[in-house]
Amino acid sequence: MATQMIIINGGSSSGKSGIVRCLQAVLPDPWLAFGVDSLVDAMPARMRASDEGLEIGADGGVSVGADFMALQAAWMRGVAAMARAGARVIVDDVFLGGASSQRRWRKVLGELDVLWAGVRCEAAVAAGREVARGDRVQGMAASQADVVHDGVVYGVEVDTTHTESLVCARTIAARVS
Repeated sequence: MATQMIIINGGSSSGKSGIVRCLQAVLPDPWLAFGVDSLVDAMPARMRASDEGLEIGADGGVSVGADFMALQAAWMRGVAAMARAGARVIVDDVFLGGASSQRRWRKVLGELDVLWAGVRCEAAVAAGREVARGDRVQGMAASQADVVHDGVVYGVEVDTTHTESLVCARTIAARVS
């Protein structure tokens, strides 16, 4: 069976979005890209600073509430439905729960052929990118750099600490069947 989805997991500022853009350029077929940042942006503003939604602490720590989890579950089912309907889909996600986040995706994806890709980046390098971006709370990248990978099983892993997005994308693309 041909790969229907690529799910890319990594911490904030690890380079996932750049890899996704490069994957869309190097893969021979058209692939749709969806990211957890788009999900957050689509939510009502009041959910971006509430116990039931998504809270980002002053130290960059992220906590999610029941309303966020419910909307995320619906979004995940919708993304999976697009893959089942024939679209090839790349997901850019941050597994705040490590292995439990991957289990939630696996439950929704069922029989779909998925390539799980881990994007690692040294915490100090990701933190430097975070400062340069200017659109993230400082501390988020460092706090997520390792925890998002806890217990997660990948088909391929790349490290953006010293490797460009295009090289990482080609490594991932080589694993797409």
